Amino acid sequence: MPDAPRSLTPLAFGADYNPEQWPESVWREDMALMQEAGVTMVSVGIFSWALLEPEPGVHDFGWLDRLLDLLHDHGVRADLGTPTICPPAWFYRAHPDALPVTREGVRLSFGSRGAICHTSPAYRAAAADITERLARRYADHPALALWHVHNEYGVPVSACYCDTCAAAFRVWLAGRYGTVDAVNDAWGTAFWGQRYGDLEQITPPRLTPTVANPAQRLDYRRFADAAMRENFVAERDILHRHSPGVPVTTNFMTALSQCDSVDYWAWGREVDLVTNDHYLITDGRRTHVNLAMAADLTRSVAGGAPWLLLEHSTSGVNWQPRNPAKAPGEMARNSLAHVARGSDGAMFFQWRQSRRGAEKFHSAMVPHAGTNSRVWREVVRLGADVGALAEVRGTRTEADVAVVWDWQSWWAQQLEWRPSEDHDARERADTAYEALYDRHLTVDFAAPEADLGAYPLVVVPALYLTTPAAGRNLRAYVEGGGTLVVSYFSGIVDEHDAVHEGPYPGALRDVLGLTVEEFSPLLPGERVRLAPPAGGDGGAGAAPPELTGDVWTEFVVERGARTVWEYADGPAAGRPAVTRHRLGDGTAWYVSTRLDADGLGAVLDLAAADAGIAPRTALARDVEVVRRSGDSGRFVFVVNHTQAAADVPLEAPGTELLGGARVDAALTVPAGAVRVVRLDG
Repeated sequence: MPDAPRSLTPLAFGADYNPEQWPESVWREDMALMQEAGVTMVSVGIFSWALLEPEPGVHDFGWLDRLLDLLHDHGVRADLGTPTICPPAWFYRAHPDALPVTREGVRLSFGSRGAICHTSPAYRAAAADITERLARRYADHPALALWHVHNEYGVPVSACYCDTCAAAFRVWLAGRYGTVDAVNDAWGTAFWGQRYGDLEQITPPRLTPTVANPAQRLDYRRFADAAMRENFVAERDILHRHSPGVPVTTNFMTALSQCDSVDYWAWGREVDLVTNDHYLITDGRRTHVNLAMAADLTRSVAGGAPWLLLEHSTSGVNWQPRNPAKAPGEMARNSLAHVARGSDGAMFFQWRQSRRGAEKFHSAMVPHAGTNSRVWREVVRLGADVGALAEVRGTRTEADVAVVWDWQSWWAQQLEWRPSEDHDARERADTAYEALYDRHLTVDFAAPEADLGAYPLVVVPALYLTTPAAGRNLRAYVEGGGTLVVSYFSGIVDEHDAVHEGPYPGALRDVLGLTVEEFSPLLPGERVRLAPPAGGDGGAGAAPPELTGDVWTEFVVERGARTVWEYADGPAAGRPAVTRHRLGDGTAWYVSTRLDADGLGAVLDLAAADAGIAPRTALARDVEVVRRSGDSGRFVFVVNHTQAAADVPLEAPGTELLGGARVDAALTVPAGAVRVVRLDG
């Protein structure tokens, strides 16, 4: 299947378009405004099931026919949705058992979105029927560029705990394990007398008097994810059958703060084009760093191929406790930073700001303030900039290093009764990424068993669940000459949440050259100092500074590794805190406490020296420099998030695409601005 929107030669620029919220007299005004803004594609029909099928078996496609014809007449392509995120009210009245049941046994009600039991036979049949009708009717429509299945799977409901799901879970277990004895072995049901005599005795891990079996809960998350993915594949295959020249996608939410219920490594293999929705989390941190991380993670899910930002916001959102507006120029920086990191476009939610409903205060391309507004003027200016970058389409972002991330390991770390509730796998990933970002290193994310040979440096921020195959993969990477940095509480359990036999860190103790006798988490507010050991630097070749850790310490025993920092105080005083292990042609580092981004950065500086990565000290903090390359050339994106102009050295002269100026050895980027240079040669 194609991996780019059909017949869309410029970059995608547009938004979710919901004209059904407005009288048709507004539609032609919308077309004129879209042309003024440079819109090339809009997403339509995503929440329209009740309009397309107002009664069971009664269909009305007339309005959608007129809309698609209008878009085509005005040169705007359509990302056409299957509306299966929101079945109509009549459907739930006929099939109340299709509403999901929470772990506490509460059946949710109609009246929001995404209230779906993904194993419901009635839902699956109805979703297939409406998808089939849309595919037959619009497969050859000239406006159609992309099929958009459902919307943001896993948000807001991923798992249902009803009896239908219980039966489906047993089928899934039979397929995964074969026998009840194999399930008992995988789940360790000898503990607390949980052994099952046959599969029919197994139910979902509903609310229990105390902590439920962690392996069962982990498998249920896998099952729920698989049930959603099965529904996507069913719709995708219908669309493939009727329109083989049109790619099929569904919009992901890879930002680790926005969706934790979907294994995007598995989903990335099922879509024709990876697309993503990203919204800034305004929690006081540097929002542009999380944006860059989400974009890099999305590109990695796409296997390094170009992807598409299908939703973000022009200004403030409406669903956080506090929703500030974006500063002038921030929308353009956000949008073009995504393009720098692999997106072949920048689209928004939504086109025209709603007057009613739950998202009426969510920003849009056409705000309530109308076209005589800052947001609209910035939208028009951004449309021109995105249009000027058409030759970037299809090129790939160049990465420097890799971060190992695994959703299933994250799921396992979220379960109860771990050594410290203050340990947060996502926080460790955020911190590792921020430290790399501040060293101006572009990151690819990788699954634990992926080929890592292309990267001189690989960081493993939180891999609690580490399969034996992943452990062998990381060891082979180091032996082959790679540099590995591993954070604490990694390598501990296998795919069933069973502790690896022998001392911690289980699957990683050989590559790290150490064992851990005990974990010793810290109490809230406690800190520990890390200092170089007397008489050495562990072979790091530099005199490390003192560091401060919190949350976690360990009693580490060297088994070939050498200490670079030791605990100067705290429960593990005098013990190794950060170690370095030469293995084969490479080096493995281990960090046994929680360091902030600056502290972890000090470790990464030494590891980068091991990896042969030269410091990039000529670049100011919060000035992004990212490269894309391909058949159409090599492009340098510079995104200046600071309040001062930034001078950026270039490896070759070139042409600045957003202004057309020639650039020689250095590029000056004004405060808050973005520049894109096509390098000569």
